[in-house]
Amino acid sequence: MIKTFRGLLADGGQDRIRLSTIKGKVGYKIVKFQIMPQDPAGTASEAITKIYSVAQTSVTDKINFDDTDLLSAAFYSGGAATNYPQDTIVIFDSEIFNQDIYVTSIDSNDNSNINYYIELEVIALSDMGAEYTTIKDIRTSS
Repeated sequence: MIKTFRGLLADGGQDRIRLSTIKGKVGYKIVKFQIMPQDPAGTASEAITKIYSVAQTSVTDKINFDDTDLLSAAFYSGGAATNYPQDTIVIFDSEIFNQDIYVTSIDSNDNSNINYYIELEVIALSDMGAEYTTIKDIRTSS
């Protein structure tokens, strides 16, 4: 089963996607992540949008694949004057989580708002799998 989420983030914004359940017996894995500015033809957007397993205290335009809280990252560049689109999306698809996730976005060029679309694969977890995933997520957020 696939669950979808979409939203519009203001520049420098963060959205919480609520996924946690009481028993934690449902896991999720990102299978699709897409971004697009609110005004794609009228702005010179250079947006960095990321998905994290924990809330971020600040939203930055830096991407660090060593960050174990990072689940996915996307870069969009475009607009009427952009001749070098370099759109890139990276999903760490082996990461399974059962707690809330957080989407952040910042535009390093013109403060554009960004739309996002996320597809999550729903994975049934055994009791042991749920316990392991919950403990891993709790340790990550501590």
